Amino acid sequence: MQATPKSLRLHIGIFGRTNVGKSTLINALTNQHVAIISSQAGTTTDPVEKSMEMLPIGPVTFIDTAGLDDTTELGQQRVEKTLQVISRCDVAIIVCDNRGWGQYEVALFERLQEQKIPTIAVVNKIDIKAISQKNFAKIKDYCPEPILASLEQNRDIVPVLKEQLVRSMPEEFVLNQSIIGDFVSEGDTVVLVTPIDKEAPKGRLILPQVQLIRDLLDNNAKAVVVKVDQLQSALDNMKEPPKLVVTDSQVFDAVSNIVPSHVPLTSFSILFARHKGDLAAFVNGVQVLNLLPNGANILIAESCTHHAIDDDIARVKIPKWLKEKTGKDLHFDYVVGHDFPKDLKRYNLVIHCGGCMTNKREILSRIYRASQQNVAITNYGVVIAFCKNILDRSIEVFNKHS
Repeated sequence: MQATPKSLRLHIGIFGRTNVGKSTLINALTNQHVAIISSQAGTTTDPVEKSMEMLPIGPVTFIDTAGLDDTTELGQQRVEKTLQVISRCDVAIIVCDNRGWGQYEVALFERLQEQKIPTIAVVNKIDIKAISQKNFAKIKDYCPEPILASLEQNRDIVPVLKEQLVRSMPEEFVLNQSIIGDFVSEGDTVVLVTPIDKEAPKGRLILPQVQLIRDLLDNNAKAVVVKVDQLQSALDNMKEPPKLVVTDSQVFDAVSNIVPSHVPLTSFSILFARHKGDLAAFVNGVQVLNLLPNGANILIAESCTHHAIDDDIARVKIPKWLKEKTGKDLHFDYVVGHDFPKDLKRYNLVIHCGGCMTNKREILSRIYRASQQNVAITNYGVVIAFCKNILDRSIEVFNKHS
C-alpha cells in the first residue's frame, strides 16, 4: 500500500457560515489550492476532501463544507450534506468572521459537543475589521483559545492551528491503537484464513486482510495466510498451536470445525468491530435477534459502494442466514457510503459492515445515534457468528484478554 487508507486518517472538518473563509483556511493548511475561493457566497456546494501527510500529526483528511446559513432550497440540501460530515469528524474547526458567533455557530458547537468532538474556533478577516471584545468573549465561552486570523493577507496562524490540532486529537490517534497489537507478542503466529471467492478483488486481498497483515508485522508477529482447504495442513505442520486464528466470517462454521477448541478463533469483521467501533455494543445489539417480530425491519449499512454480486454478503447471504436463524419474515433496507438515516425508529435492528472503509468516529457516531433512539445495532461478523452458533467462541479470546 502506497498511502495510508483514508479510514485510518485523522478527519478534520471545517465548518462555518458562507463566505467566512473556510476554503481559504483549507488551502492554507494544505498549502495547495484544494478548494475554490471566491467573494461570492456559496462557492463550496458539497464537502471537499483532501488527504495529506501533515507534520507533526501524520496522515489526515481535511473536509471543507458548504456554508451553514444558505437558506435557499438548494442551499438546505447543501447544509444537510455539511451536517452529515459531523458523523465522521475526529476534530472540528468552526470558522467565523469579525462578526463573531451567532445562532449558526452556537447550534453547530452544541451539535459537535453532543458527539464529543473536540472543536477549535478561528476568527477570520480581522484585517478588515477587528472583532469586538464582547463578541470575542462570547466565543471564548465555548472555545477557550480562539485563533485570530487574516487568511487573505497571510498564513501565520497555520503553526498555531496545528498546535491546537495536536492538543485536540482524540486519544486513539495519540496512542496509535493497532488492530491486534495489544493481544499478540513478538514472535507469535496468527493464522489468517482468506477465501479467494467472487468477493475477493482480482489480484488483491480485501482491505481488512491487508491491514491485519501489516499490523501483525508492525508488532513483530508472524502471519500465516491460507485458504480454507489449506488450513488443516497448516495447523498440522506447526510445532506449536497458533496464538489465534482469524477467518473470513463467511466460512466461520467450516473453519470452526477445523480449528481445535483450545485454539482461539475470531473473524476479521469482529476484530474490526473491536478496532473501529464498540464490540460490546455490537454483541449486546445482536441479542435482539431472539426477539424479532414477524415482519421486522432491518437496516444494513455498508461503508463502501460496490456492485452487488450474485452471492453478495450484505444483500444475499446475511438476509438468508437471518431468516433461517429466526424463522421470521424480515424486511431489509440498505444504505451505502456516508448516507445514514437520522431517524432509525422504524428499524428493529441496524447491521453495520466491518468498517474498513470508514473511520472510528463515524461508526461510534452511528452507534450513539442508534442508542439515543433505543435501536439495537450490531455488525456483520457478530451477526454471522450468532447465526452459525459460534458467537461465544469468537469473542471468548477478548473476554479473557480484557
